[in-house]
Amino acid sequence: MQLTDGKLKGLKLISDQNNLVFATAMDQRGSLGKMIQSLNNSITYEDGVSQFKEGVSEVLGNQSSSLLLDPEYGWNAASKLNDDIGLIMAYEKTGYATAEKGRLPNLVDNYAVQDLIKNGVSALKLLIYYDHNEEEQYNTIKKAFIKRVGDECKQNDLLFILEPVSYSAEGLGSKSAEFAKKKPEIVEYFMKEFSKEEYGIDLLKVEVPVSIYNIEGYEQYDNYEPVFNKKEAADFYRSCSEKSRLPFIYLSGGVTNDQFVDTLHFAKDAGAKFSGCLCGRAIWKDGVQPFAEEGKESQYRWLETTGLENLNKVKKAVKETATPWSGFVE
Repeated sequence: MQLTDGKLKGLKLISDQNNLVFATAMDQRGSLGKMIQSLNNSITYEDGVSQFKEGVSEVLGNQSSSLLLDPEYGWNAASKLNDDIGLIMAYEKTGYATAEKGRLPNLVDNYAVQDLIKNGVSALKLLIYYDHNEEEQYNTIKKAFIKRVGDECKQNDLLFILEPVSYSAEGLGSKSAEFAKKKPEIVEYFMKEFSKEEYGIDLLKVEVPVSIYNIEGYEQYDNYEPVFNKKEAADFYRSCSEKSRLPFIYLSGGVTNDQFVDTLHFAKDAGAKFSGCLCGRAIWKDGVQPFAEEGKESQYRWLETTGLENLNKVKKAVKETATPWSGFVE
């Protein structure tokens, strides 16, 4: 693939010196606000979300190659970043309209791509919920939506990261064994379809095709429910990787820190050529409780000890397992 000067600059800004992406994800809004308020309902949604992000940015963001934030609650957190840390901004609104079929996306209010660039953003991330077997009318809307954002990024020469997230339009639970059996096919579709030039995507942020706790041999995990043996799972990891003409990174998807580290090593051993990760809750989720119950000082103590330990475990795993994106870029 070929990148324009602006897009290549963005990719370098969000990566380390070895052309690996080790980004911390802190664009959670609705789910984060609910977690905080479930522990302390005296904290307003807006203050809780904004203040929690500031701590993560200052302590963990500055030890990452880049940080993913949102323009709704993330600008104060962005101001805590050192100049050499890349800034990725989410472009989608949080969640989706649960009353409507199709989980159709929407963009944040008040910001266009050119506004984000003026505020120092290195790359844009767009999340789309997608089931390739859903009614075509909804997927046609989503494909057009992605192309519009891709065109806006092209016009402004900004790196475009797409995060397609799988779900079951027929209502299967996201953690169910039934859905786990379908997920490899969905992820493989993401790799092949959204690698096409017509979408204008430069980097894919994707789920792994098989969660580590659905692979035989990982009985140590409480949520262990084997669906595939190791060879079957490895074949899915390798096949999905081979389908992408773009560099791609893995999202952590709500697994624990240990599970995500094991996932990266499994992917490497399977032959997947991923170029890093965007890891969120696996690093900072357990820091929500000290923040909500005891305040920012307690949050910072947690971030500077356990939080950094979590981050460094994932960072070490990325260095040991990921493949530089430079192999994809001409």
